[in-house]
Amino acid sequence: MGIKRKFSIIILLTGIFLFPLSVEAQKVRRVVIDAGHGGHDPGAVGKISKEKDIVLAIALKTGKLIKDNLKDVEVIYTRKTDVFIELYRRAQIANEAKADLFISIHCNANKSTSPCGAETYVMGLHKSEANLAVAQLENASILLEDDYHVQYEGFDPKSPEGYIFFSMLQNAYLDQSLVLASNVQKHLKEKVSLFNRGVKQAGFWVLYKTTMPSILIETAFISNTIDERLLVSEDGQQKISNSIYQAVKDYKHAVESEIRDFNDQMSTATEPSIVSTEADQDITSEGTPDSSSNETTAPAKSDAMPVYKVQFYISKSKLKPESPEFKGLKDVTWYQHQGMYKYTFGNERTAEDAQNLVKVLAAKGFRDSFVVAFLNGQRITIDEAKKLLKN
Repeated sequence: MGIKRKFSIIILLTGIFLFPLSVEAQKVRRVVIDAGHGGHDPGAVGKISKEKDIVLAIALKTGKLIKDNLKDVEVIYTRKTDVFIELYRRAQIANEAKADLFISIHCNANKSTSPCGAETYVMGLHKSEANLAVAQLENASILLEDDYHVQYEGFDPKSPEGYIFFSMLQNAYLDQSLVLASNVQKHLKEKVSLFNRGVKQAGFWVLYKTTMPSILIETAFISNTIDERLLVSEDGQQKISNSIYQAVKDYKHAVESEIRDFNDQMSTATEPSIVSTEADQDITSEGTPDSSSNETTAPAKSDAMPVYKVQFYISKSKLKPESPEFKGLKDVTWYQHQGMYKYTFGNERTAEDAQNLVKVLAAKGFRDSFVVAFLNGQRITIDEAKKLLKN
């Protein structure tokens, strides 16, 4: 494959990841669970077990917990038996299903028997030799596939230089993936007492090819005697599965809470097109994207009347004013709620004027934007704003 063709493919795929998405649009209705390795690919091998068997058991248990407890979520498996599934095909299954989450489950391994604990990866450029080693280990499955040079654009999983192209990628789902990965690590520590090795980034091909929030979980070290005993035990597998399920449940609740409140208000509001979410009343403060503190930007006392803004974007991290996620919008402000930065546009005196801005933002691609109200820099409900304006 020529250099020009290879870079064209990379640029095309990068374009997918650069498209900014609102967290509010990410309902969780379909989850793809990927049990790593399988068939003639055993994965890492311990003293008494193989990775492919352990992760399949955990994947099936996790899927059952999700199906039994989250009735509105469909679970799709990349494999339900001991078969070999190519890495590109695993991502393809998730993309074709239009999945909302992709979870790849693995066991870690090391030449030393000392390392232990769990770590969860999101797509990104590896920050250390250790991360590179883990990515190389999991990507090695590529070498077991026929015509892998064609399917993977000449990528060599054994060559460190082969990972350089990952630095060109920007994942539009990184924030969401980080939230889910953090949830997994939290529950694995609390429910399984696994050593928390943290959330990390590395160049996993199976994550690179997916077009939704995606994580790869290294549940524990099959090369560590204590970890391996946990991994092969029914109780250990159930606890790990429950931790992953709880992480999905927490993530689902967080990203859908605003949508549920929004829809509830839509059915009861006297003006259906102008609504707010009660859940946001415990916000901390408002400011501009480049604010270095959480100080409230309140209007002068002589002008202390409600103002209407349009909420259009959410991010886990504070973005800069010139951030591409804002698509050239100026005078963007933010406020915090549940650890997320929520970005607003406009500063209108009437709800009708703010609603006109919703149409403007929709034309720019922010189709999930909605009207919110503030008083002295603090979020209030639309009903409260109406009452204050009547007095």
